[in-house]
Amino acid sequence: MPPTQRDSLVTPLARMLPQRRRGAWSATRRSSGIAIDLGSARTRAWMPDCGLLVDAPTVTPAGAGDGCRPVQRGVVVDLQGATRCLDQLLGPAAGLGQYSIVVLTTPLRCTELNRSVALAALEVLDARTVVTIESVKAAALGAGADLTRPLLVVDIGADLTEVGLLVDGGVTEASRFEVGTSDLGATTGLAELVQSIVGAVTQLLRLDCGAQVVDALDRGPLLIGGGALRPEITYRLSKRLLAPVWPAPAPHNAAVRGAGLALVAAQRHPSLPGED
Repeated sequence: MPPTQRDSLVTPLARMLPQRRRGAWSATRRSSGIAIDLGSARTRAWMPDCGLLVDAPTVTPAGAGDGCRPVQRGVVVDLQGATRCLDQLLGPAAGLGQYSIVVLTTPLRCTELNRSVALAALEVLDARTVVTIESVKAAALGAGADLTRPLLVVDIGADLTEVGLLVDGGVTEASRFEVGTSDLGATTGLAELVQSIVGAVTQLLRLDCGAQVVDALDRGPLLIGGGALRPEITYRLSKRLLAPVWPAPAPHNAAVRGAGLALVAAQRHPSLPGED
């Protein structure tokens, strides 16, 4: 894809790095950490003191199967393509890499195999430590939600929708289905998407966590992902669930913001290796 047509970095990374020239970055970059949300549609990255650095399509770079999508339905389906995408955005091809720590968001019910493939794609970044966090938990952190009370998080992405129940800050029950905003009008209608979410919440009510789900519905589910930018989805969900539904601020970036907060906390943890 020609550079003029590519939706790439929010701003050139070298200009975003505070009080450092690009040449000076190589000598100090081990002291840095980065949070990454490797989504099916877009890849986003956040760094302390810089904020959101990258918000770009998750596609294989030009010359390597241009335009192919290496991540689909929340799963890395093309390891080589995902590696090249990360390399061009955040790795040696971008003059970066060798991070002290990377915090990566993962979808709910991520299998060990899928997690291993995603971690293999990250190897191009030459990170000393990699930490994963479930995307719904990260988004709740990024939205500043009160995690001392039960919370339902509904994440409507481009081609994956997840419903997670957080209790005491951890995901206790979860549901996911492979449909998202990119499917609307093609294979799935809006009513069908809303019904799938309502069905997932209804199923949670039948489990042992039912009382906690009721508490979470009383306060209202937190809506994140690109679907939260569509008022008709918020309206229909609220009407069907008979509960308020709260779109997170900048809902499409909530997960990477929360992963960034987890990154800052992890950097302060005494068990992490020391900096070079």
